[in-house]
Amino acid sequence: MRKVFEKLEMVHGERYFQQDNDPKHMSGLATQWFEDNNIQVLGWPSQSPDMNPLEHLWDHLKRQLRKYPTPPKGVHELWDRVAEEWDEIPPEVCQNLIESMPRWIQAVIKAKGGHTKY
Repeated sequence: MRKVFEKLEMVHGERYFQQDNDPKHMSGLATQWFEDNNIQVLGWPSQSPDMNPLEHLWDHLKRQLRKYPTPPKGVHELWDRVAEEWDEIPPEVCQNLIESMPRWIQAVIKAKGGHTKY
């Protein structure tokens, strides 16, 4: 993650990370890592609707990986496939996710924070 921040030229005061409240993300080890690397974690209410468009991007990536006719022979082949498919994600996929955010927000408001189709 540090390499991503460095590549994006994000200075320490601009480093924020958003995650859900899954226990493995909130462990002492994970919390310490964020502190040691000067990364601020945004507060996020538990049981909140998942409004992170990255989850939909992961879903897109998983669908692409399922198109391979055979499973990967090991972790290295899997990693190569993930990297290849990630690089091939069309910009339109990301743009569509961004443009859908107002609809997501309206759906969550209408559902009063409950389940939505998103």
